[in-house]
Amino acid sequence: MGAGAAVSNSPVPDVRRKRGRPRDPEADGRILAAASALILLRGFDSMTVDEVATSAGVGKATVYRRWARKEDLAVAAMEQLYRSEMPTPDTGSIREDLRQAYASALTFINSATGTDYVRTTIKESMRDDRIATLYREAAERTEASSMVMFDRAIARGEVRPDIPKHIAVQLMGGIIAMRATTGQPMPGMEDLDQMVDFVLQGIRA
Repeated sequence: MGAGAAVSNSPVPDVRRKRGRPRDPEADGRILAAASALILLRGFDSMTVDEVATSAGVGKATVYRRWARKEDLAVAAMEQLYRSEMPTPDTGSIREDLRQAYASALTFINSATGTDYVRTTIKESMRDDRIATLYREAAERTEASSMVMFDRAIARGEVRPDIPKHIAVQLMGGIIAMRATTGQPMPGMEDLDQMVDFVLQGIRA
């Protein structure tokens, strides 16, 4: 068999390649982390997609492929921020769920970045209805997750089925917003059990 035949019978390797770099599976997390850090630092209005892309180590086009608008990115970033800083616990007890949830919230809002974030959120929301809608959308999605905590408690028979879950979930946020607006000190860990007891008195079965 000649050399030409040997070549013709060999499998031809597929040398075609996709243009550009392969998709980075960790890019989403880096982008959201960068966006939430910038929102924490300066608020939504001052955050730019260019800064997010640079901080995340990706191109701006990579960000826009995942989130078509800066607003969509901001909502996703704030949701991730709430989940990481104030996760919804599942301990099997509504008292312990509330203690852990409130402890996470108190830790966050008593940090320098947390206090600044709350004040910036209020300031931007009062100035611009569009920004208020963004913050509200992210908060409502997080509240929906928190309400599951009360749904589980209802199923266990710990609390009444007719409780106003939205009010129970928003109570802590209302206290934080009021104190941020008026410049009063934020509630601290020393207030934790008193706040939990106050909520439980209103919802207990």
